[in-house]
Amino acid sequence: MTTFNRALSIAALGLALSFANAAEATNLVTNGDFSTNGGGGQVGFNTTLNGWTLANSQSYTFLFGSGTQATSGVTGQYGSLSLWGPGNGSQNGLTSSPAGGYFIAQDGAFQQAAMQQTINGLVAGQNYAVSFYWAGAQQSGFTGATTEQWEVSLGGQNLYTSVVSDPSEGFSGWQYTTLTFTATSSSELLSFLSIGTPSGVPPFALLDGVSMTQVASAPEPASAAVMLTGLAGLMALVWYRRKAAKAVAGSR
Repeated sequence: MTTFNRALSIAALGLALSFANAAEATNLVTNGDFSTNGGGGQVGFNTTLNGWTLANSQSYTFLFGSGTQATSGVTGQYGSLSLWGPGNGSQNGLTSSPAGGYFIAQDGAFQQAAMQQTINGLVAGQNYAVSFYWAGAQQSGFTGATTEQWEVSLGGQNLYTSVVSDPSEGFSGWQYTTLTFTATSSSELLSFLSIGTPSGVPPFALLDGVSMTQVASAPEPASAAVMLTGLAGLMALVWYRRKAAKAVAGSR
């Protein structure tokens, strides 16, 4: 192997090692797309949500299999519940989330209780990104402008999405949000709580595609050293070759 190729290989190895952490990011959330469950309905009443629990069994939290099912309705403790959308009188554009399939709808002003799961394998002091799709909607059969947002918690840290404002029978459209938390122990509770206004015109926050991954850290010292050594070798080799070329040109 030539000196040039050896230096190039060392630099490439350093770069690969320094970015290894980002490539190995693993989703720590179980059933973040809500695809493994007991079918559409009210969670804790007539359907289950694998990997998740409710802070209160009376939480007005629903699971829909699609945007179509959300507008046709599922059975809850007070009878059928659906959201305004195409197919039941409002052309507001309500659809399934970009993550596809099932999604959560939680009332933000009635029987509020968080949806949660314990996340294990954390490193205290390390940052973690919690990402998800969400939207605001309204229960069909009710009218009036509404607002929706999510309160997201990890351990004792509480962060919030933006607030969306919907017209009567409205739908905000899906958006993607990432919130960054710092772990304080190896095992912490991740929770989502819908917050909406006003009461009496049921504001629902929708949720899907939840993931939690470790934020990529800086390159390990050893990897950085290898990378810098390789780059320094390349620079020296380029300088040497330029000097040699000038010497040859000057002797002609």
